[in-house]
Amino acid sequence: MSLIKSISGIRGTIGGKVNDNLTPLDVVKFASAFGTWLQRRHHKNNLTLVIGRDARISGQMVSSLVTATLQGLGIHVIDLGLSTTPTVEIMVPELKAEGGIILTASHNPKQWNALKLLNEKGEFISGENGAEVLALAESEDFNYAEVDDLGTYETRDDAFDIHIQQILELPMVDAEAIKARKFRIVLDAVNSTGGIAIPMLLDRLGCETVKLYCEPTGHFPHNPEPLKEHLGDICELVKKENADLGVVVDPDVDRLALIDEKGEMFGEEYTLVAVADYLLKHKNGVAVSNLSSSRALRDVAQKHDSSYFASAVGEVNVVNLMKEKNAVIGGEGNGGIIYPDLHYGRDSLVGIALFLTYLAKQDTTVSGLRADYPAYFMGKKKIELTPEIDVDGLLTKMEKAYPTEEVSTVDGVKIDFENNWVHLRKSNTEPIIRIYTEARSQEEADRLADEMIAKINSLI
Repeated sequence: MSLIKSISGIRGTIGGKVNDNLTPLDVVKFASAFGTWLQRRHHKNNLTLVIGRDARISGQMVSSLVTATLQGLGIHVIDLGLSTTPTVEIMVPELKAEGGIILTASHNPKQWNALKLLNEKGEFISGENGAEVLALAESEDFNYAEVDDLGTYETRDDAFDIHIQQILELPMVDAEAIKARKFRIVLDAVNSTGGIAIPMLLDRLGCETVKLYCEPTGHFPHNPEPLKEHLGDICELVKKENADLGVVVDPDVDRLALIDEKGEMFGEEYTLVAVADYLLKHKNGVAVSNLSSSRALRDVAQKHDSSYFASAVGEVNVVNLMKEKNAVIGGEGNGGIIYPDLHYGRDSLVGIALFLTYLAKQDTTVSGLRADYPAYFMGKKKIELTPEIDVDGLLTKMEKAYPTEEVSTVDGVKIDFENNWVHLRKSNTEPIIRIYTEARSQEEADRLADEMIAKINSLI
């Protein structure tokens, strides 16, 4: 089955059978459910909703289905066309809309697509709200508009300009300092919409852009998840072009990975660390990431006499904790920067602007900046269990097995040792415990994971 219905939206592979894959009927049903939920939430039918899509091949088809369905409910649609996740998030409140839908499967391969749902603030709907939308989709309790009450449709082509202008107006973005450095930057946008938006931003910042895979065709030239094993081409091109750095984004431009001037990965976890270092240097406050993100963010916060807090995994959970703690900066270790002075959503464009500002002001290289941070290495393993085993009970036993250590049960069990940590999370779909570790060497991270697997096996 390649259709996943969750509280954050619906995603699946294009084609196949209804309820097994993301078919036109599934798209229409889910769009109907979200539109109906918004109408009931706002106690009116003539709402406005913003949509935008990444460049994947199925995007235009899915967009047409969603648009027609919403109009059929009497909802007015503002279509941004090819866009990015953070751009749609910004445009929802900008256009005073009641909600938004982003058509993207993020870092999934090209056969996937998805509907991601936003509230009137341009933020992902809550888990409780998502459950209500899912229930509506199952019940098919929809009431479509009569012919005189159909929704209208309009397009906008200025969304990137608005998004970029808001970034340039941020006090912590110093465009003049960046322009003075005249950075030469290689960009890998995996043939999606980052290939449109990011060169526009870099041009406004006085940077020279060397484009790699920037045609928004939706034919991804490599696995679109911005991990080291997928990025050999840009690492080579950065060296060949004698560039100052490389920038990599995923198809919907909410994850940011960086390459140093030597063609080496800056480290996916360290995108957030560097931006936080810059911001907390100027304003004491709070930094937030999820429990599976690097300890390096905590170290940087402490260096600046600031506080660090960890949320459950998931962007909605990070945002909720950021709001609770009034955080200066937050995000996820997968390269997701959330800067609340702009909006509460992962945003590669603002991440680029803040990182380049810091790099320019420090008057150093990307590798020089990276050398300032502690070196941590992460391991990711899993242990498969038989269906009859009580996974929750096992996690409780692991929690109690380390009474003298710092233990969090916010999301699974995370055990913070003096020099490393382990995070144990159960899968929601199968009898598996996922094991995330971090230590001062890759060998130590892997050893800790193996130690935890042995400990779990001893408790079964």
